[in-house]
Amino acid sequence: RMQRVLISGSTGLIGSALSDSLRSSGARVATLTRSGGHDAPDAVRWDPTRAQIDSAHVEGFDVVVHLAGESVASGRWTDSKKARILTSRVEGTGLLAGTLAAAAVRPRVLVTASAVGIYGNRGDEWLDEDSPPGAGFLADVCGRWESAAAPARQAGIRVVHLRFGIVLASSGGALQRMLPPFRLGLGGRLGPGRQFMSWITLADAVRVILRVSEDDSISGPVNAVTPAPVRNIAFTRALGRALRRPTLAAVPAAALRLAAGSMADEMLLASQRVRPARLAAAGFEFLHPELETALHSVLDPG
Repeated sequence: RMQRVLISGSTGLIGSALSDSLRSSGARVATLTRSGGHDAPDAVRWDPTRAQIDSAHVEGFDVVVHLAGESVASGRWTDSKKARILTSRVEGTGLLAGTLAAAAVRPRVLVTASAVGIYGNRGDEWLDEDSPPGAGFLADVCGRWESAAAPARQAGIRVVHLRFGIVLASSGGALQRMLPPFRLGLGGRLGPGRQFMSWITLADAVRVILRVSEDDSISGPVNAVTPAPVRNIAFTRALGRALRRPTLAAVPAAALRLAAGSMADEMLLASQRVRPARLAAAGFEFLHPELETALHSVLDPG
């Protein structure tokens, strides 16, 4: 059913893995690109900052997967950085959703990225897709990000919002940034270490995208995390065991706030204990549901 797929953010961690998986299965993959490579086969030009998109070449796809957006984890959250984070997600999603809604031949489904940051800092509370949004900059961004897809939904396109947790991969993302200090034996908990981390391996993240793309019964928000969130201190110890390194260090919350500003409170110290209720109801089975085996799979794929 997934013969033609259009992907934004195809060069990112998830997008590149998804593109490889789809192409290996025989699907035809086209990419939304802003600059460079626009003469490549199956490249569709767009520029969300200028509300420009090659609408004539956005028609005829079975599935559209929207993953593009300014990184939230790179650089301090200055006012200009926060503005780029918000506008890249809201304006990009709105432009794409509106274009698809106006197309003569619309896709079966629009799958958009979101994040568990929508729940804010919730301590030990269990959270599922029916839990209300939390407070904070990321929660506001995610809420507006998801709402921006409304034109597609109103046009009858099935829309799925994948609320990703930490995506574990040695080739990118948060884990790649953790590995150098941990391999030197300098890894440790962040702040008190009691904050819950909701996570998923890259392999399972791709499988979730494929599943929700094909399953017409799934729509709306979907938590793309495993059923086993762990506290930061437990994650730290598990990573240390996987690397055979001590994890005695600790980074005080005050030091994190000094180095990262408000990002520390919303990304490094915030607690989100999230369960994938809708994936569970759909019978989805994770390849790596437990952290210990997941880390070994990611760090030693052979």
